[in-house]
Amino acid sequence: MNVKPDPFCSDVEVEPLPGTAKRGNVYVLFEWPGAWSRDVLDGGTFGPELSKKLKAHMAKWDASLLLIRHPTREGRSISDHHLYIVFTDIGLTEVKHVDAPEELLDLDLGGPGRNNAMARMAPLLLVCTHAKRDRCCAVKGRPLVTELESRYPFRAGGDVVWETSHIKGHRFAATLMLMPWGYSFGRMNLEATEAMLGDAMRGTFFVPGNRGRGIYGPLGQTAEIAVATHLAEKGVRVEYGQLRVVEEDATGRVMVKDSHTDELYRVELSKQKAFGIMSSCGAEPKAGQYWVADCVISGA
Repeated sequence: MNVKPDPFCSDVEVEPLPGTAKRGNVYVLFEWPGAWSRDVLDGGTFGPELSKKLKAHMAKWDASLLLIRHPTREGRSISDHHLYIVFTDIGLTEVKHVDAPEELLDLDLGGPGRNNAMARMAPLLLVCTHAKRDRCCAVKGRPLVTELESRYPFRAGGDVVWETSHIKGHRFAATLMLMPWGYSFGRMNLEATEAMLGDAMRGTFFVPGNRGRGIYGPLGQTAEIAVATHLAEKGVRVEYGQLRVVEEDATGRVMVKDSHTDELYRVELSKQKAFGIMSSCGAEPKAGQYWVADCVISGA
């Protein structure tokens, strides 16, 4: 008897992307070419004792730890570990090299310039390939990162694309994060990702596939994308960091400021219901809610 395989959760598209980005202001990206357990701090990757200490240290600074690795075979043999510290609120990445994961416990994550690291100006693109978290990330993420690596080959000081551990939202695979701004993207193919990376090199906001910026919650994420879309339709090229959510309330009214023009935009949003959401492969479909931008009013 033929058994029909379970559908991929990322093939079920019943909710929009805006407002679904991973939350966070500070990220520690640590190169670890070995195996990643389902949760990188569950003890399966670094052992129970170190994992407990790392979890407490990240919590102290309200920071998120992501493991990264380069997709080539050569990238799995390393003499030391890349370490990136990203402050997404100000759009800054710092980089240094360390010898062991224990050195992460010495990091002062209270702000830039505290860890003897160098500032990095170029963007970093993280593509989730965390198969132990969800198979969609391997099936859709790994082919994408392999193709991207052939176009942006790894070299000293010139790395652009990395595999990453779980960055939330595998139901939107292939799912990506763009640093140093902390934007999440979903349902991305090679063509869209190349266009997004090209814009990112110029600091230009890319709308298609954009799930939002993690410094905001779902309301703010959705509102910022709505204003960026509104301006793009008028032929205005928005830069990352140009738009700022300055006020929001739970009823669905958000104020977004264009820092280049001082223009204020009022975004009116409404909450909608979605049915049949598959949060992970093999999970039972469930109902959920999301925000939709109904209108963008300038000069508010």
